[in-house]
Amino acid sequence: MESGPAIFAGVVFALFGGALLVWTGTRVRRGEPVAQGVSQVASATLAGAAGVLALGLGAYCLTRL
Repeated sequence: MESGPAIFAGVVFALFGGALLVWTGTRVRRGEPVAQGVSQVASATLAGAAGVLALGLGAYCLTRL
């Protein structure tokens, strides 16, 4: 019973983190801004860190089953 929410949370975090990293990488590769009105380096770094953090949380949730 308790593993259902952990699986759901882990999958959601992993999907979000992966999608954020792919989106950020695509924007940086094309030279487009990741966030409007912010330095491209700072916004790409922050978005990349958030993506890695989300992937890490997803992995943590899925390993705690």
